[in-house]
Amino acid sequence: MLRTPLHRVLLAALLALAVLTPAAPLQAQEKDGPGDGYVAGIPDLPLMPGLQTLPDSGVVFDKPGGRIVEAFAEGDVAAQAVHGFYDQTLPQLGWRREAAGAYLREGERLKLDLSEEAGRLTVHFRLFPQ
Repeated sequence: MLRTPLHRVLLAALLALAVLTPAAPLQAQEKDGPGDGYVAGIPDLPLMPGLQTLPDSGVVFDKPGGRIVEAFAEGDVAAQAVHGFYDQTLPQLGWRREAAGAYLREGERLKLDLSEEAGRLTVHFRLFPQ
């Protein structure tokens, strides 16, 4: 008879702990290897293999009019390979190519700006309302 109240107390404590524990930050949920995971702040945008997210370089604003996200990644990859990867991948995720490095989906616009310095390519991802 003592086991039943004890089980209820333990169950209540576990439920309270689950509800009160904050979710892990986005970066901690991503895989750490190059090319693994997604672009920081845009959970449904895959990060091209060969690119690594630049830590603490992005910004996320979630406004009533839509979200605004800026994120950066870099790697030893060619600009043409980046454009090819996202031109092939994004339509499968509902994005429509508007121009080189520019895509539209459900009221949002995604732009990829590429720059190269010392043989490393930096990709600036910008997501904003259309």
